[in-house]
Amino acid sequence: MHRPTLRGKPWQAALLAAVITVTAFWAADAVAGSFPFGPRTRSVNDLGNQYVPFHAHLWDLLHGRADGGLLINWQSGFGSSFLPDLGTYLSSPFALLVALFPRDEIDLAVYAVTVLKTACAGAAMAWLLPRLRPGRWWAAGLLGAAYALCGWSVADASYNPMWLDGLVALPLLCLVGEWALAGRRRLLGVAVVALAWIANFYTAYMATIGAGLVLLLRLWLLGLARRRALAAAGRAAVTVVLGVGLSAPLVAVIYLGTKHAYPGRVTHFTPVPTQDLLARLLPTTYGFGSPALFVGTTALLLALALPFHRAAPRRVRAGWPLLVAAVALSMQWTPTHLAWHAFATPNGSPYRQTFVLCALLVITAWHALSYGVPDRRALGAASVALALIAAVASGSSLVRSFAWPVLLAGAAGALGGLLLLGRTEGGGAGTAQAAGTANGAAGRGAGAVRRRPALAGLAVVLLIGAQLGEATATSAVATRLRLGHLDDYAPWGTRQQRQADAVAEAGGWPRYRTDPGREQTVGNDPMVVGGQGAQYYSSLTADVLSRMLTALGDGWTSRGRNLQSLDNAVTDAIFSVGARVHSPPDPHQRWNPRDHTPVTVSRQDVPQLVTVRPSDGSARAGRGVSAFGPSPYRNQELLLGARVYTVPGLTVRTGDGQRPDDGPVGRAGRPVEAPRRGSTASGPAITARCPAGSEVYLWAPHYSGTARLTAEPAGKSGGGRPYGPTGRFTADAAKIAAMQRLGTVPASGRLRIELSPSRAGTVPDGAVGCLDTARLGTAVQRLRTTGATRVTVSDGTVRAQLPAGSTGTAVLAAPRIAGWRCAAGDAPAAPAEQYYGLIAVPLDGSAASLTCTFHPPGLRLGGAVGGASLLALAVLGAVTAVRRRRAAGRPAPETTTPPRRRTTAAL
Repeated sequence: MHRPTLRGKPWQAALLAAVITVTAFWAADAVAGSFPFGPRTRSVNDLGNQYVPFHAHLWDLLHGRADGGLLINWQSGFGSSFLPDLGTYLSSPFALLVALFPRDEIDLAVYAVTVLKTACAGAAMAWLLPRLRPGRWWAAGLLGAAYALCGWSVADASYNPMWLDGLVALPLLCLVGEWALAGRRRLLGVAVVALAWIANFYTAYMATIGAGLVLLLRLWLLGLARRRALAAAGRAAVTVVLGVGLSAPLVAVIYLGTKHAYPGRVTHFTPVPTQDLLARLLPTTYGFGSPALFVGTTALLLALALPFHRAAPRRVRAGWPLLVAAVALSMQWTPTHLAWHAFATPNGSPYRQTFVLCALLVITAWHALSYGVPDRRALGAASVALALIAAVASGSSLVRSFAWPVLLAGAAGALGGLLLLGRTEGGGAGTAQAAGTANGAAGRGAGAVRRRPALAGLAVVLLIGAQLGEATATSAVATRLRLGHLDDYAPWGTRQQRQADAVAEAGGWPRYRTDPGREQTVGNDPMVVGGQGAQYYSSLTADVLSRMLTALGDGWTSRGRNLQSLDNAVTDAIFSVGARVHSPPDPHQRWNPRDHTPVTVSRQDVPQLVTVRPSDGSARAGRGVSAFGPSPYRNQELLLGARVYTVPGLTVRTGDGQRPDDGPVGRAGRPVEAPRRGSTASGPAITARCPAGSEVYLWAPHYSGTARLTAEPAGKSGGGRPYGPTGRFTADAAKIAAMQRLGTVPASGRLRIELSPSRAGTVPDGAVGCLDTARLGTAVQRLRTTGATRVTVSDGTVRAQLPAGSTGTAVLAAPRIAGWRCAAGDAPAAPAEQYYGLIAVPLDGSAASLTCTFHPPGLRLGGAVGGASLLALAVLGAVTAVRRRRAAGRPAPETTTPPRRRTTAAL
């Protein structure tokens, strides 16, 4: 006696997928010894530098502890636009869960959000699959987990948690397509699209394309009449347009934020070799620039078996594999690659759409299994195809020795489980085909199951075990190998707690800023430990901010988008940094772990955030960053409004006393070389003359190594006793070093800076600046006397009280990013002007107050589009409701047996 294929409620499949996903995720981190199950940090690359700090700032916002609000982040970049960052990194509903964790467990909070997103992606796929075609509930759970634990998820998205919202969105958007196909749940469909685009518009864009391709294939497979197919496609298009329209207030702000961002690196797409592409289908393979296509051997075998599965209709056997192939080829062709990435090759991983192809592989596998377990002929053909893939992939450097035993074990478990499962069905290919034909239209899909619960249970255990083992191994390998080639950062610990305590004790915002320090822990220290500084790392770092700080001698990484703290007395006065935290170098970054220098705070008198500059020819509003010259010392003087530096002529000599030739073309200065291994010769040195007692600064943006002042040399080429702090400089193709203070000029006026290069670099002309601190004090006192008497700051609004009769230019010590409007006194607000990159407002002597407000570009446009979409949605809902009422009021026509029609479950 036969019984229908085992079926459960949708939540059972979703729950199973979530359980498998979480189990594999945690097991992989335990095997890799990664946080929170081991000593190794998981905060690699942008996870530690950007995403954890942004979530820490969100925690502060939700608890009312942040400096700023939704519009302006006053803690980073001396005042950065926050709404674009919110939409890029924090707009997922999952992100709000960080508020439930303690502040000092922010790393654990981000980890929990990552695991939850991944589990929800598996649950969403498990919910979708039976709606595409009925089948076993545990199989839906298994394949849902295969999707959630795909290579892209565990190798790329696990440390880019905002991408995981796209992983969740794709199956939900496919569900929206099914609703459009059936003409149901239109309002809910619009809401799902809007939520997906709000959560992360970047991956939602890719997920929308993927869901659209799935819907188009479904329309072809169902063979609907042209009118019905066009109507379904039209409903889906309207749903997407309205949903994206509702997200426009945020998406428009992000889009225009990218237009005002520092351009960073321009990259060109180069497709990976075929062997690397195929290698990433296998377990435990890893490569940063290749598409992580792993979905597990079970799903891969089933997807490969579908073209040979005689129980499936021909359209199904051809349609899904062809779609998989087409998407795979589109990833390798530059025009379609650009289309997948919104027509801009991304910095970093060039295959961010890979999760779409992983989803298609899983959906293809589901269709193969839903028509009954493929017979031995189909599984044999799939095994041969898998062997060919492995043979080609063996030529890839991405396949390491440990991949083969994992692949063999996974293949044995998958094939064994499928063969055992096939024995519980009605006896092979013929029965499977008959079952698929007879039961497919009735929605039963996979044929009858005999009463062999033990055999079926063993098959399920083998399949789930194979998936768990392969996914765990693949995730663990990716976690370990990431640490080998990406920079990494320590989670919250004693160092950050001491910094946070020092910042909190010294803070005086908005009377003055407190910089968390030059010796940073991550690229966004102000958001992690508090304070208000120059440090800021975002994909949306403003162009004006990056260029201004670079002109003032600041350093950066990530090609201009990761700005560093600038420990300089003049820039501290310009930006009203009245307190500065000094910490020992971060031991996690391989500096001296035994350095137990305590955290200290230095203070200095600085002007208010708003100062008044005289109306002379050199200091007036309207001058942008393009007015800066080549010397950062002279540029600082322009912003300060006083001459405070001596920039002496200098001599650079090698260790043997020779003068080096000119530097590379386009990079003015003298080259310095790293000493050869084993060499005992002294390093190069810089000599110059400056006023005694002045502070020495070294600006060498393209130099890597250390620099120290030394006492009088003992001989012509020998070095003397070093004194003062050690300046650490790091520069390469993606980063430049910041200006650093080295100490004071000795009484003789002759200074010598000994260099210890770590790689070849250059020392520019005008590299040394000697600061007259007395002149700086006079300039600061003048700005304090003529500047604002009181300044208040609340999110995107700054108000200042000015001395009566003030004339010239009021300057707000914040970058003049797009969106600022200011008004002096009762005058109408107008777009703020620039004062060498700062916010400026002309004064004619009639105003005693100043008000500046900020609204990010795109907010009004996006609000208008969102409002129009909401109105259209309301009209659509009203029209639908009226039609339903009219239809309900009509008498039902008398009918006989209704004509048989083809159902969506059939295919």
